[in-house]
Amino acid sequence: MSIRNWPEDERPREKLLSRGAASLSDAELLAIFLRIGTRGMDAVTLARVLLEQFGSLRALLQADIHQFCEGPGLGPAKFVQLQACMELMRRFLDERLKREHALTSPDLTREFLQLKLRDQPREVFALLLLDNQHRVIEFNELFYGTLDAAAVYPREIVALALKRGAAAVILVHNHPSGVAEPSRADRMITERIQAALGLLDIRVLDHLVVGDGETVSFAERGWL
Repeated sequence: MSIRNWPEDERPREKLLSRGAASLSDAELLAIFLRIGTRGMDAVTLARVLLEQFGSLRALLQADIHQFCEGPGLGPAKFVQLQACMELMRRFLDERLKREHALTSPDLTREFLQLKLRDQPREVFALLLLDNQHRVIEFNELFYGTLDAAAVYPREIVALALKRGAAAVILVHNHPSGVAEPSRADRMITERIQAALGLLDIRVLDHLVVGDGETVSFAERGWL
């Protein structure tokens, strides 16, 4: 039976309008994105088939174009549309973060960094550059590594902070393993960066390690 013939309060679009997007299941949200089903399957049924095929919504969103297009009812046009939606979300969070105080909006900061770094296949070391009111100037990815390491150069961090006129920074990097527990090397490089920036009166407010769904804060552990 077509979704148009479903009771109105069960149709994904109407349900979203009346109850909000959070009330929808993964399949219902995906069905709205798909808009239409395929022969013999309405959009919700197709969405359920896709979630089962990929294993999860996250796996579907992470799929490259070749993997994505293997799903029934999917193709390059849908892949492009999905990537555009995800980039819009990243830019939305980026704009929100720049309007907020980084230290008084820790949940927003973590959400932004999770979206940016959680699914990176390699280690990425980045900076949140802050002004003297601790508002975000910019987010900058600086160094890239293998699966479990990134070469980090304090002098380049110092040069960037000076160029952007930063009064403080938050260091951040991801662990592709998904385990956010900081290593001894993480603590050592933090101390080196803190010492280098301290000579110029630029504060290191925190170092955040992004794992799979969790973010560890050096400041919260009393390491800074």
